[in-house]
Amino acid sequence: MISVIVPVYNEADNLTALYEQAVSVLERLGQPWELIFINDGSTDGSQDKLEELAARNASVKVIKFCRNFGQTAAMMAGVDYAEGHVIIPMDGDLQNDPQDIPRLLEKLEQGFDVVSGWRQDRKDNPINRTLPSRVANGIISYVSGVHLHDYGCSLKAYRKDIIKGIRLYGEMHRFIPIYASCLGARIAEIPVQHHPRQNGVSKYGISRVVKVLLDLLVVKFLAKYSGKPMYLFGSVGVVILAVSLLVVTWALYLKFVEGVSLISTPLPLLGVMAGISGFMCILMGLLAEVLIRTYYEAQGKTVYLIGKTCNIKPHGLQG
Repeated sequence: MISVIVPVYNEADNLTALYEQAVSVLERLGQPWELIFINDGSTDGSQDKLEELAARNASVKVIKFCRNFGQTAAMMAGVDYAEGHVIIPMDGDLQNDPQDIPRLLEKLEQGFDVVSGWRQDRKDNPINRTLPSRVANGIISYVSGVHLHDYGCSLKAYRKDIIKGIRLYGEMHRFIPIYASCLGARIAEIPVQHHPRQNGVSKYGISRVVKVLLDLLVVKFLAKYSGKPMYLFGSVGVVILAVSLLVVTWALYLKFVEGVSLISTPLPLLGVMAGISGFMCILMGLLAEVLIRTYYEAQGKTVYLIGKTCNIKPHGLQG
């Protein structure tokens, strides 16, 4: 089954056209499908439209949030309730084209686990939207090591077994390919169509770039240090302690060789503050290690992921 997930926030004028376009494409696939709309606290009558569509077609499913929780939460709800083995999220503003869905599936069938859309000919404001997006995509690709042209494009295709265990918060839905890559997923990217917005207003602005960069720091930390946070905190602490030692050594040199009084220079204070900061980083690393062990052991989680086994009995039945 194919599950198409559409987060909706004040898109009442676009829903009927999106439904008709999506259903036209999905019915030609020759396999079961479902179209899941997640109403993320809309206030413009979107819910009435969605209920009307659900009454017309049993394959249309609607999830209504009590308030606006954001696109990431909406996507996670769609993944949680999706029954398909392939999940395809897309925007509800008609800028993504459902006609690209078969191309995503075709690429997925070539052995990939994630196929990401690339809005090569983007129809957005070049100053407020396109330029900041290109800068952000370049930074994300460089920092993460997963090189995609368009992380912000919602139109992607995922195998459900790749993303079913991923939990996202904040604005991190755009980083699903990075999480998937950490799980060993094969990732591809294809150009997709992009249309100018006809109805409604965009909910994105240049201010979102800052949120994206902050979320990127979290993703990088989780990807590299979630299993051993002491490596990060400890390394920073050791560097700061080394700086503290150098500063104190220089202060003592000035005192006993150059005859400069310790109270006439800020070096002793800087050395003490750096030393305290270094010890604090190391203690934070130790605390993080305790929390990581509690996280894994309390929930019965493992620090590894198994993709496939041969002649291995289910865990706990050996012997």
